[in-house]
Amino acid sequence: MELSSRDAGRRWYVIHTYSGYENKVKVNLEKKIESQNLQDKIFNVVIPLENDVEEVDGKERVVKRKLFPGYVLVDMIVDNYSWYIVRNTEGVTGFVGTEKDPIPLSDEEAQKILSGTMGEVAFAVGDRVTVTDDWFEGKSGVIVEINAAEARAKVEIDGKPVDLEFALLTKE
Repeated sequence: MELSSRDAGRRWYVIHTYSGYENKVKVNLEKKIESQNLQDKIFNVVIPLENDVEEVDGKERVVKRKLFPGYVLVDMIVDNYSWYIVRNTEGVTGFVGTEKDPIPLSDEEAQKILSGTMGEVAFAVGDRVTVTDDWFEGKSGVIVEINAAEARAKVEIDGKPVDLEFALLTKE
């Protein structure tokens, strides 16, 4: 995700939610954005997730866990109205920062969180990778598209694009 060519005032902010309400806040806020035509002020609502391996019945599987439970990231331009809409969404307890003055993430902080590189290997378009699990285990391909917000990549395998989680890939 390119952060340097952003609209004036557009930044990533962190909102605090009631514990366990992250998904509900995301859905409710996205509905408000649509119904109140705020697509020019509020652009993305993201629950940062990380991949974790857990063992169930002797088999390992990758599960998604909230990277920051109780927090949601919002890509927005803050003005009185957009602040009011986010702040008054059911399940939101406030912005990180002072009551009326939210503090945005730095571009570096946002990029680190959104790219899924919190201690993990970052991927880029053009990287040659091998699939470590899933239907395509052992297959190699080239990354043709990155969705950093969801920690996913489209990998061209045998001439076809396949959407895979970062956790299923290793660089060659």
